[in-house]
Amino acid sequence: MGKIFDTIIVGGGAAGLTAAVYAQRAGLDFVMLDVASSMGSQLTQTDEVENYTGMGKISGMELVMKFREHAQSMGANMVDEGVKEIKKDGDIFTVTGSKNEYRSKTVIYCAGATHRMLGVKGEDEFSGKGVSYCAVCDGFFYRNKAVVVVGGGDTAVSEAIYLSNICRDVFIVHRRNDFRAAKGLVERLKKCENVTCEMNAELFEIRGDSMVNAVELKDGRVLKTDGVFVAVGIVPKSELVSGLAECDKAGFIVAGEDGETSCEGLYAAGDVRTKPLRQIITACADGANCVTAVVEKLNA
Repeated sequence: MGKIFDTIIVGGGAAGLTAAVYAQRAGLDFVMLDVASSMGSQLTQTDEVENYTGMGKISGMELVMKFREHAQSMGANMVDEGVKEIKKDGDIFTVTGSKNEYRSKTVIYCAGATHRMLGVKGEDEFSGKGVSYCAVCDGFFYRNKAVVVVGGGDTAVSEAIYLSNICRDVFIVHRRNDFRAAKGLVERLKKCENVTCEMNAELFEIRGDSMVNAVELKDGRVLKTDGVFVAVGIVPKSELVSGLAECDKAGFIVAGEDGETSCEGLYAAGDVRTKPLRQIITACADGANCVTAVVEKLNA
């Protein structure tokens, strides 16, 4: 039958790497898969993190590297192998990777989430040709140019602030009258002299030739721009377990603080699960809580 692990951790972001540290400390026989996903996580696309306790200001990439180095230094069994399928037969899970197959008594699923698309005309056509979902990744290409940021949450406001230091003009388009972002971020945004806030406005179309050169709003106005940064929320990467565990209407895995899902032995941590606050520190807490729950289950 082959080896059966105590648990398999799927995903290499803040939740997964914290779970690996706690699993190692708990003496669990485990493997962590898809570690390379941490390099494409939302954390690495964050230019400046200033609310992770004890770190002060640090870039998202630096922080995730510290997480990885911590787990590696403890001897965590980490494999850079993508996951293709997760099945359960009786009490045993089978996780099919891109190279190997792994079996375990439990699974801690930490696959995270990806950026939500606007779904407007021109978005697909100009993706990578002026349409971006990461200001930190692509902001450099718009130095001294005009850009539009779409959204009104923490991510959108943070990206507008970041771009204001690079771009000539920044327009932030938000469909509501007030920003949903943290008050501190909004106050910082107001101090950016080259940022124009287009409130109660929605994007209708992204235009261009070979590259983006303008956007049209639903009220008919046209803004000349060299780039569009979309920051309108996230979509959970729950498809691998959606047939095993209950998910809400948005696709987030239904799970509480202990990470327990409707599928016995399957735990969800980080941005992929239902929760009121999706932050780095809460993802880390999820990873730790899931390992604690796994240990309790295995010792029951």
